[in-house]
Amino acid sequence: MKLIIQIPCLNEAETLAIALAELPREVVGFDSVEWLIIDDGSTDNTAEVARQSGVHHVVRHPVNRGLAVGFMSGLDACLSLGADVIVNTDADNQYCGADIPKLTAPVLAHEADIVIGARPIDETEHFSWIKKKLQRLGSWAVRVASKTDVADAPSGFRAMSREAAMRLNVFNAYTYTLETIIQAGQSNLTIVSVPIRTNGDLRPSRLVKSISSYVKRSLVTILRVFVIYRPLALFFYVGSVFWLIGLAAGARFLYYYLDHSGEGHVQSVILASLCVTLGMLLYMMGLIGDLIATNRKLMENINTRLKKMSYDRRDRD
Repeated sequence: MKLIIQIPCLNEAETLAIALAELPREVVGFDSVEWLIIDDGSTDNTAEVARQSGVHHVVRHPVNRGLAVGFMSGLDACLSLGADVIVNTDADNQYCGADIPKLTAPVLAHEADIVIGARPIDETEHFSWIKKKLQRLGSWAVRVASKTDVADAPSGFRAMSREAAMRLNVFNAYTYTLETIIQAGQSNLTIVSVPIRTNGDLRPSRLVKSISSYVKRSLVTILRVFVIYRPLALFFYVGSVFWLIGLAAGARFLYYYLDHSGEGHVQSVILASLCVTLGMLLYMMGLIGDLIATNRKLMENINTRLKKMSYDRRDRD
């Protein structure tokens, strides 16, 4: 059994050596443990620090392509190298490397396809109040969309089986954390959470440049998640709100009309017509979105089969 620990990096020369020093060289249940970093267009000597620290594999992007693309490049490289289990962690040493066996144990025992490390959010001092609230909001949205019980969806500290890694596809260039969980849930992969420890903050978050930017990106990501993976439910609920407003406006007009004082209340009829029409359009969008989602699942299954054929051929070669 081979375990590969991957780390997406962007200008991490100052902290990478510290993070690598905490990673285990041996993990119970594995014959070999290898390290792989994804240098996502770094302009410093991140790759050189990685090699000096004993990293086995370096994947380089000539330009910065984003965290999500780097994550997927890492998975592709790990699968090509024959990894049976893949662990993803961060280069800022946020996560405790000694907890990696806690992540891999459920995968080795075939109790889970993906294991996500749940951070002690309330006890993390360098997380602001608004960030803690947004972390909970994001986790709630992912739980609803994926029909899983993930405690800390934004956590990047996670382990996954070879099968799970083949099934994941990320379309959001900002981050992979939320979308991969929803894909896994929609693919009926088993996801569990285990409590982990965190280290002190070595540098400001690269994803959270400002609270306003983080709020905007988080809300857009959550909305996009529902549009892609739960379109029928999303558009049905939103459409129902407009239907209720339209019915209320129509009922108001009927009340005054039957009371022989309907003159001057034509605006209620206009509002009712607009809201009911908009509600019907949203219902139709939900149905179309659901058909597209079904087609997407079929395409994902085909993509997974092609990946298996490709990686199996490489293993034989």
